Amino acid sequence: MVYPGAPAPRLGDSAGGTLPLLAWMALAVMLMVADQRGDFGQRARGYAAVAVEPVWWLAALPQRVGGWLGEQLASRSELQEENDRLRRELQVSSSRLHRLAAVAEENDRLRELLGGTRGFTLSAKLVGILDVDLDPTRQRLILEAGSEEGVTVGQAMIDAGGVLGQVIETGPHRATALLLTDSSHAIPVQVVRSGMRSIAYGTGEIDRLELRNIPQSGDIRVGDLLVTSGMGGRFPAGFPVGTVTELQPDDTRLFVVAQARPAARMDRGQEVLLVSNVRDAVDIGPPLPPPPEAEATPDPASGAAAADASAPTEGRE
Repeated sequence: MVYPGAPAPRLGDSAGGTLPLLAWMALAVMLMVADQRGDFGQRARGYAAVAVEPVWWLAALPQRVGGWLGEQLASRSELQEENDRLRRELQVSSSRLHRLAAVAEENDRLRELLGGTRGFTLSAKLVGILDVDLDPTRQRLILEAGSEEGVTVGQAMIDAGGVLGQVIETGPHRATALLLTDSSHAIPVQVVRSGMRSIAYGTGEIDRLELRNIPQSGDIRVGDLLVTSGMGGRFPAGFPVGTVTELQPDDTRLFVVAQARPAARMDRGQEVLLVSNVRDAVDIGPPLPPPPEAEATPDPASGAAAADASAPTEGRE
């Protein structure tokens, strides 16, 4: 619209504003056609992404540095805690080793005093199980080895947990063993903590042993470990027998009865180990020479007769 008095637009002014727009439009169309034909745009974007990548890396650097520092601090804290824990465990283990060394020295002294197991070594033989009888009145194992394989009556029988029982009968290729929990079985035991000795009796139950007639002053507690004492010589000393689970007074209130859980697994396992003490061979040196023959002692009667026989000869001379 042209207002009265306003100057009329010139053709040059209109063309000057429109021509640049047309030029840019033509350039855009050319670029689109070139991109469609030669895929220049995608390549340009790839080059641009490569050029901008360092900028993104620098922008993300503070976050990466912060995460790395956090991991290092956490790892250092975990390592410090683990180091402290291992140091404590090492101290406890060292104290236990010192205690075990003291106990070993004490055992050596006691064995020297008592004669203990000096002169004996432990013989062991692995034997398979053929049959198991866990009847409350008869608890037996049938072993697939007998006297021909070296099994003898009286050998102690153990498994990975502890004492199982002992061999009571042997055949050429079979053997019968009495379980520790049989009601007719008894085994000498010793409390590891206090050294108190007692007898553990079978109860006919595969998960219970019984220690009877313990004095009221006996040093035994719930949780004490029982091992073979070696008394009697049939069961080698030191094998686990069970753990005390209960203490109660007997009917007379004068003694204590202890209940124990067997250490061995009475109702499982396919093999057992037969162990026994074997006396060491002692070198006694070369055999002694036979004693010299004793010189004949003259009989008084024969001596007198000889004197009488020689007397006339001397007279004739």
